[in-house]
Amino acid sequence: MTALTLSTAAASGLRADAIVVGVAKGAASKSGGLVVAPGAEAVDKAYDGKLAAVLETLGASGGEGEVTKLPAPSGFKAPVVLAVGLGPVPEKDETYDAEALRRAAGAAARTLAGAKKAAFALPVEDSGDAGAIAEGALLGAYSFDAYKESAQDGKNGKAPLAEIALLGAKPRDKAFKAAVERAIAVTEELNRARDLVNTPPNDLTPEAFAAVASAAAKEHGIKVQVLDEKALVKGGFGGILGVGAGSEAPPRLVKLSYTSSKADKHLAFVGKGITYDSGGISLKPAGHNETMKCDMAGAAAVFAAVVAAARLGLKVNVTGWLALAENMPSGSATRPGDVLRMYSGKTVEVLNTDAEGRLVLADAIAKASEETPDAIVDVATLTGAMMLALGNRTFGIMANDDAFRTSIHEVAEEVGEPSWPMPLPSDLRKGMDSATADIANMGERMGGGLVAGLFLQEFVGEGITWAHLDIAGPAFNEGGASGYTPKGGTGSAVRTLVRLAERTADGDLG
Repeated sequence: MTALTLSTAAASGLRADAIVVGVAKGAASKSGGLVVAPGAEAVDKAYDGKLAAVLETLGASGGEGEVTKLPAPSGFKAPVVLAVGLGPVPEKDETYDAEALRRAAGAAARTLAGAKKAAFALPVEDSGDAGAIAEGALLGAYSFDAYKESAQDGKNGKAPLAEIALLGAKPRDKAFKAAVERAIAVTEELNRARDLVNTPPNDLTPEAFAAVASAAAKEHGIKVQVLDEKALVKGGFGGILGVGAGSEAPPRLVKLSYTSSKADKHLAFVGKGITYDSGGISLKPAGHNETMKCDMAGAAAVFAAVVAAARLGLKVNVTGWLALAENMPSGSATRPGDVLRMYSGKTVEVLNTDAEGRLVLADAIAKASEETPDAIVDVATLTGAMMLALGNRTFGIMANDDAFRTSIHEVAEEVGEPSWPMPLPSDLRKGMDSATADIANMGERMGGGLVAGLFLQEFVGEGITWAHLDIAGPAFNEGGASGYTPKGGTGSAVRTLVRLAERTADGDLG
């Protein structure tokens, strides 16, 4: 795990493998080209004020995420200077925004895999900048190598950057210390969520996921309750049981309860935890199964957010519900045409067993509603339709309250997670009418992501504020790594949930 400290050392005298500096592009230079960002003054001075010119000669443009290496100047104990692009120079009287700093720090940390120590001399105007750089660097240093022999024997492959020294911050300042401590707590839990998403489904069964959650809960003083298959039958959780019926790995419902003696608000987070989704009897076509270990990313995000809230000691009660099941075809699997009696008492006609996430979420949402929290937020890799609508990097937000939906969108944008508010058109509800049951699990094909949201809304307790985050696009990155986002599991929605909990603790639920 990468270590991070605040340092007052001079860049020239710090023993490290590299000094990271920021560069930007814009009209602030005479040529309108490359600009050395604040924080790198000592490094630039050592190049006789010609660092930008040298980098331009090497082809650097200052574009976001661009990385350029060059030998360190004479007298520096670090052998390399690594310049990372920050994008455009800020307008007058403005500073680099937090997301630009996160992405730059992440790109630098990824590039420095295999190094023992690096000093980050990026722009730090205040504690918020320090937190953003720390967050980006720790997320960028992430690597999932548990199943690689080369990583175990140390002979091949590169280990993550081992140590980060953040320059320009104030180690004795309470605000700076708090910002960095927050970044460490949030990124460690987010990276744990990434680990879960990346773990192969033969190892991460519902039972195994529940064991991981239980161990972490006990470590951080979180109350945990695990309902096994017998308890689920006794409790009448027909949705979770129906989805897990075809698998030899039985389902679980995990409840994580973080409570604060100073809290007057209660949030419930509900996560879809399909540890592998074959589609069930409605089997997915070839080419659509390979990444379905990621279908538990919503539950991973909820788990990480609850643990982070506990580690940060937030003055808000947060309950996490992990609805865990494996969706497999077999002689015991739920069939298209079957009717399930849900925990709420409603009956659902299953028209497509690959629309399973909404079934496990419906049971968990109904159960969470019994505690009448101030708000429920569910998180799920729910629909391919949301990916068609918003792409691979943006998640959709639906809610039964416009102000709450707007608040979550603002929170997501604040922490650097692209999102977009989506409607719940009432006319689409009719498509889920069933002649056999109270509701069907499928409706109109067009607007499928919105139909799924309308289905979930049916199981929210009366008068409870609720939102649904469909993270199907950004939860798993099948492309190349960029910024602080790795290939594979991303930890999408963790930071949004944590920030929402923080705002709620501060009395701003939205």
